[in-house]
Amino acid sequence: MGSLSAQLPYWQVNVPEDERTVECPDFLCVLSAKDKGIISTPDTEYHLTTWPEVQKLILDNRIDLFQRVPSELRKYLAYTWKLRQEYGSVMNFILTQRLRWDTPITSKGRPFEHDEDIKILLNDWPYGLDKKIVHIVVWTKFDLEEDPATGELTDKAHAEINAFVLKTLGSRVPSDRYIWFKNWRSLKSVHAVEHFHVMLYNPDPTFIEEVTNGDIPLIRKI
Repeated sequence: MGSLSAQLPYWQVNVPEDERTVECPDFLCVLSAKDKGIISTPDTEYHLTTWPEVQKLILDNRIDLFQRVPSELRKYLAYTWKLRQEYGSVMNFILTQRLRWDTPITSKGRPFEHDEDIKILLNDWPYGLDKKIVHIVVWTKFDLEEDPATGELTDKAHAEINAFVLKTLGSRVPSDRYIWFKNWRSLKSVHAVEHFHVMLYNPDPTFIEEVTNGDIPLIRKI
C-alpha cells in the first residue's frame, strides 16, 4: 500500500485535512512537471540543501536544480497568482512595492558606480536550504552584459560583479562562505529588472540587516 500522499491529488498534499479542497485551486491548475512533482512531495520527505551542495550546484551551473520546500512553493504560487490579479504582474509589484523604482528604469552611471543604482534585498521566497544559509538578491538599474550567442555573462560583467561582491561582502564574510550566481534567462521570474543572487553561510545577522537596510522578506509577513 502506498503512502497517504501518493493517494492524494497533488494539490491536497501538505494541506491539513479540514482545509483540503475537492477542486484544484486556480493557482495550482497549470504547473510545470517540476513544480507539480515538488508540490506533491510531503515536506517530511524534502531534503534541505546543504552549504556544500549549494556551492556545487552553482559552480556546476546547475541552478535549475534549486527547489523550494513543497509547502513554501505552494505559498509562493498562491501569492504570486494573487499579485498578478492585483498588480498585473509580479514585476509591477516588485518595482512599485519592493524596489520602489520609477519607470522607465535608468541608471545614473556605469555598472556599480553609484549606490542609488543598486538595491540589496532578502529573497522573498528562498529555496529549501539549510537554515544557516541566507539568500539575498542584488537588484540593479543597469544591465549586466550578456553574450548574445550564449546568454551567459560576458567576462567583463562577471568581473564587475565579482569586484562588487568582494567589496560589499569580502571584508565581513570569509570567502568560502559566500557565492553568487545569475539566473539563466529561462529561469528568471522577473525579466525586466536586472538582478543576481548571493548566498551566504551563517553570516552575522547584524551585517545582513546592515547590507539590506533592514529588509524583511515577504515570507515573514504572511
